[in-house]
Amino acid sequence: MQSHPPINIEALLTHVPLFNGLAPEEIGRIARATREIHAGKGDILFHKGDPCNGFHLIVYGQVKLAFTSAQGTEKVVEILSQGNSFGEALMFMEKPYIVFAQALTDSLLLHVSKAAIFEELQRDHNLCRKMLAGMAMRLHQLMSDVESYSLHSGKQRIIGYLLRELPDDEPESINGINVTITLPTNKGVIASRLNLTQEHFSRILHELIDLGLIVVEGRKIHIPSVARLRMHEG
Repeated sequence: MQSHPPINIEALLTHVPLFNGLAPEEIGRIARATREIHAGKGDILFHKGDPCNGFHLIVYGQVKLAFTSAQGTEKVVEILSQGNSFGEALMFMEKPYIVFAQALTDSLLLHVSKAAIFEELQRDHNLCRKMLAGMAMRLHQLMSDVESYSLHSGKQRIIGYLLRELPDDEPESINGINVTITLPTNKGVIASRLNLTQEHFSRILHELIDLGLIVVEGRKIHIPSVARLRMHEG
């Protein structure tokens, strides 16, 4: 079994936006009820129906949340990466997990105990507001996804996804000329996230290539003109 050097959980929690403003002793109490999880690519973190005894924070890596239909088809609900958290809502509802979680890359996560969070919420109402805000943002994203699946074509969904993946801090993105983005995971996972079959996803990518809107090189997507791509979003 591979051994991992110990990490400073308290220091990591200090940099989590959710815990901004907490006093060192509050961070310390949460840290003592937090355990680290090293997950290799493909590892299952939990299955649908498992009890939810806290929530997860991703220190680094990538995790997908998904469920499997009775026919065996997998539907990806979310693709999460560094800084993201998940499981808070079910923790509060005291319900079992309704999806499964799988590491898409080698990942380090922190599992924060439900009991520790409930104790801190009794002491600090500001933390309660932050957690509510975080869950509200997730709900807003879920509603946006439902709107997209219901009202937007597959082509619009893919273009919208590519535009959301544009890096914010690169001059090329600001100018919108010759921008390159790297897909965070394989095309099959992204297709499922967008409620498309992998075949439909690939077909639309080829349409966009034929229109001269993108150039595909493995996971790298080159966009000659963001403005032209945006015109086709509808």
